[in-house]
Formats: sequence, C-alpha cells, structure tokens
Amino acid sequence: MENIKYALIGFGGIAENRIAKEGFGCDAERVGTLFNAKLVGATDINQKRKSAAEKLGLKWYKDADAVLSDKNIDAVFVATNNLTHFSIAKAALEAGKHVIVEKPLAANSKDAAALVRLAKEKRLSLSVDHMMTKNVLNNKARLLVKRGKLGQVNDACFHMEFAFGYDPSEAASWRCSNWDEMGGPIGDVASHCFYMAEFIFNSKVVSVNAVYYPKTMSIKVEDGAYIRFTLANGITCSAKVAFCEMRGGAGGTLTNLGYEIYGDQAVLRSYGTMFQFSGYADEPIRMRLELDTFQKQQKYTIRKPENIYQGVIVEHAASIIRQRPLNGKNGLRNVLICEAAHCSARNGGKTIKVK
Repeated sequence: MENIKYALIGFGGIAENRIAKEGFGCDAERVGTLFNAKLVGATDINQKRKSAAEKLGLKWYKDADAVLSDKNIDAVFVATNNLTHFSIAKAALEAGKHVIVEKPLAANSKDAAALVRLAKEKRLSLSVDHMMTKNVLNNKARLLVKRGKLGQVNDACFHMEFAFGYDPSEAASWRCSNWDEMGGPIGDVASHCFYMAEFIFNSKVVSVNAVYYPKTMSIKVEDGAYIRFTLANGITCSAKVAFCEMRGGAGGTLTNLGYEIYGDQAVLRSYGTMFQFSGYADEPIRMRLELDTFQKQQKYTIRKPENIYQGVIVEHAASIIRQRPLNGKNGLRNVLICEAAHCSARNGGKTIKVK
C-alpha cells in the first residue's frame, strides 16, 4: 500500500514522544511501524528542537512555510499551541496538504467552521486528534454499553482532574495564561470528555450546563468546572475537570482519568483510559475497566496494545489513499460544545443548546 508522507508542524514534547515516536512509529522497536503513513520531517519555532527531530531520522525544516512548499509532503500534523491551529491548518489546506490537527481544531467555532468549509472546497482530508476513541478499553466500553451489559444506562461521569499551573512556568504557559487559546480545563480536557461521551454512547451532545470552580489558583483561565450535559438519546452525563486537584500524586492522578457509566444492572468504571496511554507494559499504570454487577466484578485489561495515535494517523492516511476525505466536522462539534460550556458557566449555569 502507498505510504502517505507527513511532516509535523510543532515539535514539542508530546509531538516528539507521542505523535512521532508512537503515532508514526519512529520508535519502531517499541510500537511497530505504520503500513500506510510515514513521518519524514518536522519543524518548530524553537530551533533547539532540531537535534531531537534529526535523532529520529527526520528532515528539519526551517519553518512551516518550508514544509508547505515541499511537494514531497502529502499531509501535515499540526501540533502547535491552540491559537495557531487555525492559521497553520488554513495555510496547509490552501497549499494542497491534507491535515491532522491536535485538538482543538481551532480556538473558536468560527475558525473551526472555516477549516471544515475549506477542506471540503479543496477536497482534502481534515481530521482532529481525538485519539482516546482508539483506546482498546474505551472501545470495549462502547461495546459493553451497546450489547446491554449494563442494562438501561441513564447516567455517566467523566473525570479529568489534576494539578497544573501551580508552578510559575506552568501558569505562564499558553494553557493557563490566555482565554483566547481555548486551553484551561474546559478546552484542554473537558473536550476529551465530550467526544468520548459521544463515542461511547453513539449520540450527540445537545445541551450543556456548567459552573466554574471557586478561584484559588493564580492562573488567568478557569481553575476547573463541573459540567452537566445531555445526549440526544436522553442519557445525562457529567464532566469534572480541573487544574487545581492534587489527587495524591502521579498514580492517583493517572488512575483517576476515566469514567463511570451507570446502568440499572451494572456500573462500568474505567481507570486511566482518559489519557495518552495505549497499554504498553512500560507505562506507569495499568489501565483497566471494571464491570460491577453489584454481586461480582469483572476486570478487563489490555493484552495486546494498539497505539491510540497510530489509530488516528492510519485512519487519516487511509482516507487519502481511498480518496474519501475526512471532513473535520467532529472537531467543529467539539469546539461548539466547549464554547457552550463556557457560555453556561458565565451565565450562572444556564442551559445552553449545542448547535
């Protein structure tokens, strides 16, 4: 099968360790290689990142323009700060490149909608890195719900709570210092909760109610939020997201990143599945699902890891090869839901309909 040639625009820690080494298989011994995509180059505004890229055998480009002018590059993966997603993705589409964008698609819905329209006009594949839908255990959860193993489901709670921003360098980072970035706990992690709920229950978010946590941190964005949202199928969900929670330390924090799904016959709980892990033996925690029927508990773990970033990339590359471009609309929806949550929180928890 044809290999689609990609370049990374933005080469920070996540881009190097998750997207390049894992997603594109640059650490092939650990994660294997892709059958339809190859990462050939990278760039970053921090030129000190050049040596890290070259150690992975990647061509270093002086800037994004150099990437987009290279006719050998078929597609780009945008992994910069949120506020630049729109301008870089727009330039890439205009240059005829297919695009994957790190979540969010853009920092506001107006820009996200513009990217969706442009990709359609150019007949190019546009995707967002909603990688948690590729997690083996999250797919198992979806299947258990679909098969009725929990009985009638009416409620679920998603957790993404941790400590970030207490350190001055973290507080000064784009996630904590600028509302326009769509960072903060809602844009940064509630966004994962929203697309995961839609994925597991195969239903769209139709309304949102939210309140911000009391302000105790010295960061400019919200410390956290409690969000209630309703799906089209009638299931109500909540998301608890925060940068202000210590959770004991790394182990407690990572295992807390999950969800509970409540049915009338059982409860399904996940531990650590709402993060960047795929289930490798060298990861610091063992992800798991637990199905509690109130009389006994059944545990599910990952025997054969499937890399969550590779899942996103392979799907995108396949859409290019098959000439069936992805439209990016799921990324637009996600931004609209985040905006609805902020709108609700700024209006006393008022119910906001999602367009």
